[in-house]
Amino acid sequence: MSSQLHITNGDNFTERLRKLKYKGEIITWREMLCEGKTETNVGSEAFWKTRFEFLHKNYNVSKSWFVEKTLKEYRSLCNHKQQDEIILWFEFDLFCQINMLAVLSWLKTHRRHAEISLVCSGYQEDGQTLLGLSELSDARVDELYKKKIVLTQDDIEYADYVWQLYCSDNPIRLENLTDYENYHFEYLENAIKAHLKRFPTIKNGLNELENRILQIADEEKPASKKALMGSILKNQGWYGFGDTQFQRILQNLRPLFKSVSPVRLSKKGKEILENKTNYYSVIRDNEAYLGGALKYNFLYNTEAHRILKL
Repeated sequence: MSSQLHITNGDNFTERLRKLKYKGEIITWREMLCEGKTETNVGSEAFWKTRFEFLHKNYNVSKSWFVEKTLKEYRSLCNHKQQDEIILWFEFDLFCQINMLAVLSWLKTHRRHAEISLVCSGYQEDGQTLLGLSELSDARVDELYKKKIVLTQDDIEYADYVWQLYCSDNPIRLENLTDYENYHFEYLENAIKAHLKRFPTIKNGLNELENRILQIADEEKPASKKALMGSILKNQGWYGFGDTQFQRILQNLRPLFKSVSPVRLSKKGKEILENKTNYYSVIRDNEAYLGGALKYNFLYNTEAHRILKL
């Protein structure tokens, strides 16, 4: 009998998995590596130091919370050395796909002899609807579990390679990746494309997500900040961000709003949305990282779909 270890994308799904009573133990990967600076050596002291500094500064995460929630769970993962079958439960979006790459990079180094398989939610039977794991019925979760993809050594090496590129100081190397179809990661290409669109555009200095927020505010004219947030969460596409991440983005964009109850853009906000003026010099933050790259050292050309180094 093989022994199993499940690694999930978050607490909600961990609770769900417990109720479904699959055999094996469950570890929750509590990180959001799609935001802030990352280091290639997942689990190293430098890696966790960098992550804590980012989360503490930007999300007010206390050391005790970080130790209790993230490090304890990571140490638990380190202590699970006997299982010969490891099942990863992740979703289609950028948030999950970057975490998945990091976990696979760690497994490549520390669990060389385990069979690693992937259960990844995304497109449903209609080929149009994208759903996260927690949105699926028990029957659908079970169906995906039975169809889980056993990853080859090449898959794992590739995931590690993409992780190294994500952590490098130049996103142009990620942009030049073209061989996704040779590996068992159905959603990785779209997630990486979404990542590259997080660099500021040439047109107005805001990235795709920031522009989308202004667009929703301008077109829908939500009655409140809560209504704006609901619409952003619903219309975010491939990002998979949560409330707290959008709160932070909104805080940076606040000067472009005349009011948030009701939600109305300022004159400057409208000019920026219409690409009549550029907000780059105002919003630029010399400490903002996306993976290993400084966010404001690069620009995204929305017409050529290419990254430019400043």
